[in-house]
Amino acid sequence: MSVLLVEDDVSIAIVITAALEAEGFAVTHCQTIAERDRLLGERGFDALVTDVMLPDGNGIETIDRARVLHPLMPIIILSAQNTLDTAVRASDTGAFEYFPKPFDIDELARTVRQAAGAGKELLPDGDEPLGDGLPLVGRSVAMQSVFRMITRVLRNDLTVLILGESGTGKELVAEAVHNLGHRRAGPFIAVNTAAIPADLIESELFGHEKGAFTGAVARHVGKFEQASGGTLFLDEIGDMPMQAQTRLLRALQSGTVRRVGGREEVRLDVRIIAATNKDLEPEIAAGRFREDLYYRLNVVPIHMPPLRERRDDIEVLARHFLQLAAGEGLPRRQLSVEAGQLLARQPWRGNVRELKNVIYRLALLAREDMIDAESVQALLSPDAATAATGDDLSGGGESAAIGQGGIADAVSRWLAAERPASGTIYEAAVAAFERPLFSEVLRETGGNQLRAAQALGINRNTLRKRLSELALDPEEFTRRS
Repeated sequence: MSVLLVEDDVSIAIVITAALEAEGFAVTHCQTIAERDRLLGERGFDALVTDVMLPDGNGIETIDRARVLHPLMPIIILSAQNTLDTAVRASDTGAFEYFPKPFDIDELARTVRQAAGAGKELLPDGDEPLGDGLPLVGRSVAMQSVFRMITRVLRNDLTVLILGESGTGKELVAEAVHNLGHRRAGPFIAVNTAAIPADLIESELFGHEKGAFTGAVARHVGKFEQASGGTLFLDEIGDMPMQAQTRLLRALQSGTVRRVGGREEVRLDVRIIAATNKDLEPEIAAGRFREDLYYRLNVVPIHMPPLRERRDDIEVLARHFLQLAAGEGLPRRQLSVEAGQLLARQPWRGNVRELKNVIYRLALLAREDMIDAESVQALLSPDAATAATGDDLSGGGESAAIGQGGIADAVSRWLAAERPASGTIYEAAVAAFERPLFSEVLRETGGNQLRAAQALGINRNTLRKRLSELALDPEEFTRRS
């Protein structure tokens, strides 16, 4: 089998060629679009592997010329421009796969073999080109997997479950799937299932008929029907009441809904995207979430990484939020390199939402057009001190305060000292409380994680993950015992 490799970086081309030749491919290498078109005009190849930025043009924008010559040839795109826009444009070409740089060379070789042996026609490009202004920002490795998963669900109606901590941008992912997909002409209806009273959630989702209950003075069309032809985004799905979960499962299974108090079955034409900040497996074990609904929703999981796992994106996000702030009437500011580096070292327990709030405050309060590290330090001084010392509520002073004056007094003192950003207080408080709580339980169990997880009532994997995030070593408690 033969592969045409279009890559102007010779060192990368050598590595790719060696990997493909080890898989039994005959590799022809060129460095420009003009050479690519000449070679494709002379003979056929089993697969094309091409970079995006080439000396004489854009590899994505000129894919159509290669398609004319060989419409069935699978194409794999490589790019150092690791943005969602690039991933989406690569997907819009009907490319077999998209690899952001740096990539796993063995995975690339396996993908090329799979593509070359597929022997089927790729989807034609029938969509108009998409512009800039996409909502998700980030070039980190953690975000690349998110971008790739988004591109894989744009041309189908598979149910998507977005998982991640509060403030990571789960709704932005849902909006991206809708706005970039084939349902973008339809409505996008977002529902926070945790914010609707339990006795009203069925009416809100499925609608009700006149007279169905006291106060139902007219027919009400529910969110499922409102989203017809588009996307229904069910946020905080982990907090949905059990009775509503049963109705939702029935709707997903049958493809129909029945309004409360009604007899007519309404056929659904909607894509479902759900999101939660909860680990649903412990919820299932505790009987608070239906296991069969979980598997109905978890067809395509997309994991949104917390900001601490994508520190390379923090400075980029900060500059992005400064632009958004200026567009909303706040003073136009710039960020110094030192300020960006300081922001990147913060814990950001409230994730992207907390970062955005801080940047907006900096845009409002900064005295100079250039925001420097001193300005950032002044605004984040309590958080910066916490990050520098590694102390939360587990510090000696606060732990003693809890023992002397009770939890209520300790919380009051912690709020006064930390001053978490609005909208992040809950997440920050939970993170601060978890460290001393986990330390005490591990101390009681002699570092035994299984017994600690059972005592806490959480999944062992969840405990292990949180211990890693909180930098708690169970072995320390084993040695102490």
